[in-house]
Amino acid sequence: MSGITGPSARPRIAVALLYEDPNAPKVVASGQGWLGEKIIETAREHGVPIEEDPVLAQALSTLEIDEEIPEALYRAVAEVLSFLLKR
Repeated sequence: MSGITGPSARPRIAVALLYEDPNAPKVVASGQGWLGEKIIETAREHGVPIEEDPVLAQALSTLEIDEEIPEALYRAVAEVLSFLLKR
């Protein structure tokens, strides 16, 4: 699982993704403001890697919980996951 967050100047948007091959990553948590901060806090407590990408976070926040990401976001999400896995 990984988290993608938005900028700290506005209410933070956080989206947690779960990737289980062979399926596309899916949204397992999403929120902004207080809920976004709680998602980030929980991710940190559990050692989940976090990447800050406001544009991607905004796009992913429009998806429903348990919804797979659309093909239009595959490349952006793949780049983030690749970066996080190399840490």
